[in-house]
Amino acid sequence: MKLSSGSLALAALAIAAAGLAATTTGGNAAASPAAAKGTVITTQRTAFGTALIVGSGKYKGFSLYLITSDHGRHFGCTARPVLTPVGKLLCTGPSGDRQAEWPAITTTGKPRAAGGVLQSHLGTVRRARVGVQVTYYGHPLYLFDPGPGQVTGEGWNEPSLPPWHGVWYLVSPAGKAAPWPGAITTVRLGGHDVLAAPMLTQVGWQLFPLYKYSKDVPFGGVSKCTGACARAWPPMLTSGFPGVSSVPMAAHVGTLSGPSGTQVSYRGRPLYLFAFEVIVKTATGFKAIGSGNGAKVGGGIFRLVSP
Repeated sequence: MKLSSGSLALAALAIAAAGLAATTTGGNAAASPAAAKGTVITTQRTAFGTALIVGSGKYKGFSLYLITSDHGRHFGCTARPVLTPVGKLLCTGPSGDRQAEWPAITTTGKPRAAGGVLQSHLGTVRRARVGVQVTYYGHPLYLFDPGPGQVTGEGWNEPSLPPWHGVWYLVSPAGKAAPWPGAITTVRLGGHDVLAAPMLTQVGWQLFPLYKYSKDVPFGGVSKCTGACARAWPPMLTSGFPGVSSVPMAAHVGTLSGPSGTQVSYRGRPLYLFAFEVIVKTATGFKAIGSGNGAKVGGGIFRLVSP
């Protein structure tokens, strides 16, 4: 999907993403057994800051990713194929699974830390149809790119097509998402313009509606949506400050610190995505419809945001 030609910020973002070959898919990540002594996890400088990569074996130099919907023994990125409007899709599998979008990084021994990675926070989780997957700060780690030194999986949003119900990010040495700056623009839904973020999906660029939460206090400096709420409503994260498609909107965009990282705000309220956003096929392509509008969660209500 092409971004609005009227937005210099979005055009710049699209050019940057193209430079990172962001339209490739994870099924191209070649695979081989993990190192017998345990897979090494280390770090590398990227366009999005220092992030985790594989430090040994066939995958040496490959970037590693997390998805916001994984937690505990629940995996948003499932190892069973699902049927979608664009065909049968498989989120993950063992490192050798070429059908998987996001092959897991596995190990045959205790994973080993290097380059600023904390050994105490490296772990594993044994998953059916996957094997022993490496984790960091509890986040299962995944591959995506076709080769080492590449970052093509950053910022993919897969709420319903595919239905992995989360956003993909690089992983920082602190165990948090390492997001790109992102961008804020508008999309027309139900006859009204609402705030949206352009993000990558299996069906190209899409404009995802952004939401505010009624329990958040304007300019309160903290999000009230945490834990299970934040998994269903991932915060709109940025690595510093997002691009904005108009000068009047830019005056109201800000940021705040949260447990997941730096969250974008508008008129003092934190902004969120919806992990179960419905994407429908239209005569001109696919479109997110703002299906989270009016959802009641934890005593509060999520609403679309007017510019």
